Amino acid sequence: MATEFVAVRHNEDGDLTHFKTADGNILNYDEALALVEQGEVDGVTIGKARNGRTTIRGVADGDPSNNLDHLETF
Repeated sequence: MATEFVAVRHNEDGDLTHFKTADGNILNYDEALALVEQGEVDGVTIGKARNGRTTIRGVADGDPSNNLDHLETF
């Protein structure tokens, strides 16, 4: 059963560092990325940054309010 991210934490540069799942688990970026790669998280996908790093991205649906950067912070 897939989960979803409901809140995020940013570092001082504004980069996403941690994710909170709907069931309350707190994941660091690498843990979250592994779950996304396994297809265990709804509403997100994998992308590539300009530097080649694998990134977690919200599914582009035209609604900026559900962008990962707009989720609640914790």
